[in-house]
Amino acid sequence: MRVLIAGVGNVLRGDDGFGVEVLRRLEQGLGGTPGVRFYESGIAGIGLVQELVDGYDALIVLDALDRGAEPGTVFVLEPGVAALAALGGVRDPFDPHQAGPEGVFRLAAALGVLPPRVWLVGCQAAECDDLGAGLSDPVCRAIPAALQRVYDIVATIRTAASEAHGPV
Repeated sequence: MRVLIAGVGNVLRGDDGFGVEVLRRLEQGLGGTPGVRFYESGIAGIGLVQELVDGYDALIVLDALDRGAEPGTVFVLEPGVAALAALGGVRDPFDPHQAGPEGVFRLAAALGVLPPRVWLVGCQAAECDDLGAGLSDPVCRAIPAALQRVYDIVATIRTAASEAHGPV
């Protein structure tokens, strides 16, 4: 079982650095876990798509979100991989250097490299426009919850793989 955990965002833009910060902490906690690879894509979505070409069974993307919720709210979303694949390609203009998770998912699906299981673990940002700012207090406080969500997802993946194919 191969799992890619990708941190997305710009660490120079306040809460937009959430995904990268969570990724760095996960590397400390899950580093050395067989089959788990960490990838910091920053804002270069095309790099993440290129990484997916190597073939993975699952993808977990970490990113700041704007879903109109209270800042610091953690979300776990599972995009419909079949629905993304059914789109038949990227119809909207696609900037390969600044593609967000949706654009990455759609392009990866169109290229046939999107893993069968995909999660987006995100946090409602408070501020992503202050150049040079760190994470806001609500987003900092959300990091432990996001870490736990990822640990739970990885445990679920490993359990399912073990049940299907024997010990991972």
